[in-house]
Amino acid sequence: MVRTVGPGTSVDIACRCGNVRGTLRGAAPATVNRVVCYCDDCQAFLHHLGRADLLDEHGGSDIVQVAPGALAFHRGTEHLEGMRLGPKGLFRWYARCCKTPLGNTLTPSIPFVGLVWEALQGLDAHGRDEVFGPPRAKLEPKYAIGQLPSNARGVNLPFMARTLRLVLGWKIRGQAWPHPFFDRTGAPIHPVHALSSTERDALRPLCGPR
Repeated sequence: MVRTVGPGTSVDIACRCGNVRGTLRGAAPATVNRVVCYCDDCQAFLHHLGRADLLDEHGGSDIVQVAPGALAFHRGTEHLEGMRLGPKGLFRWYARCCKTPLGNTLTPSIPFVGLVWEALQGLDAHGRDEVFGPPRAKLEPKYAIGQLPSNARGVNLPFMARTLRLVLGWKIRGQAWPHPFFDRTGAPIHPVHALSSTERDALRPLCGPR
């Protein structure tokens, strides 16, 4: 469900089975960063969960980067779990009850949560365009499956500057906290496991070209 609240939009967050529920507050094209990521790590994450059906035809994941403080889970937090594709990889969070991908993060020192579109309730592709604006960049297109459209926008200087401005703004305005996945010491508040190199390598043939 999507609700208009003040200057932004409130969007319900939920896993596929509904055990995990939360809310994203203050969403608007000016307050978030929306991208499509084709990297083999994002592809591997969904293959690991058995949710490759969420990838687009080129192996891309539609991701909305938001301030951690704008996202809160209010039900089913006992089902939240994190994984890393290696000991230094991104933290990738999901609902273990139904293997729904929720988002990805770095450590809290770089405050952002990249929400995977499946978690955004009541929003089809058109609805995501209305609430968050169209994707601003295509990340890691070298891993895309097949040929991307010729007008696909890659990472450029204006995009990088905008991303830096958003993240710094979230930090300065105190929107890094409360964090839905970490405590104030920087420790994860939900279980996290890392794939072994063997497990990670087993996923590579399922992803786009290297």
